[in-house]
Amino acid sequence: ILICFLNAVLDLHGEQAIVEITILNPYQAPKISILKESNLDVRAKTQGGVTFIVEMQVEKQDYFAKRALYYTAKAYVAQIEKAEQYPKLNQVIFIGILDFTLFETTDYLSTHLILDKKTHTQEITDLELNFIELPKFTLKEEALQTIIEKWVYFFKHAGDLTVIPDALSDPHELVEAFEILTQHTWTKDELDIYDYWQMKDSCRPALLEDRGHDSPAKTEHVRADRQHGSVRTRFLQQLTSLFSIGGLADDELHVAEVRLGLGQALFH
Repeated sequence: ILICFLNAVLDLHGEQAIVEITILNPYQAPKISILKESNLDVRAKTQGGVTFIVEMQVEKQDYFAKRALYYTAKAYVAQIEKAEQYPKLNQVIFIGILDFTLFETTDYLSTHLILDKKTHTQEITDLELNFIELPKFTLKEEALQTIIEKWVYFFKHAGDLTVIPDALSDPHELVEAFEILTQHTWTKDELDIYDYWQMKDSCRPALLEDRGHDSPAKTEHVRADRQHGSVRTRFLQQLTSLFSIGGLADDELHVAEVRLGLGQALFH
């Protein structure tokens, strides 16, 4: 599932397409995986050493671009222990799936690179950041053509779907992702724990500061949304975990469940 998504976002085809990856432990994962929002991140690495970080962010953060750059840079530096090991450094690619708008552009998918100011050529290729802003995606089901359009539609509407639409029947990884979501969910106790630690998150003061610039009406709307359970928030944040479990064999899946500490729930 993750390979299909990465190839779609990065527009990789043929010989350039990713064919094999290794799922890594979540970036900066806490000792108790259910207790922190950061454990929802997904990290993977190709045989060639390229590291991918995929993160779903639901609550609006004006500083999210800086946070993404920090995660990417830290993952890049963490590849080596000594300065003389520079040749061992490999590319790190960040993909953020956002349920809010971050940039002023109208495109729902943006890619940010290090380019030469005059020639716009990319000589430094080791850092790449991609952002998918769900509110900017407005295509209807009948208009979906590319695989990335289907993935973004899935992320935006999967919580409202009871059956897989015909437009999402190909590629098969989308069907598999939908089936996983419909078969598994968090228990009430797990959701209660998650909600509690969501409020305790270290980012909360900054989030409140961001909202301090919003109008009273908007602030009240955000408060009301949280009071009603933020079901959409929890659902969207479950989606990225599909990339960690998709394609696992039954015995591997059982091990993953035990390690995540979520009992019968598959989403971390």
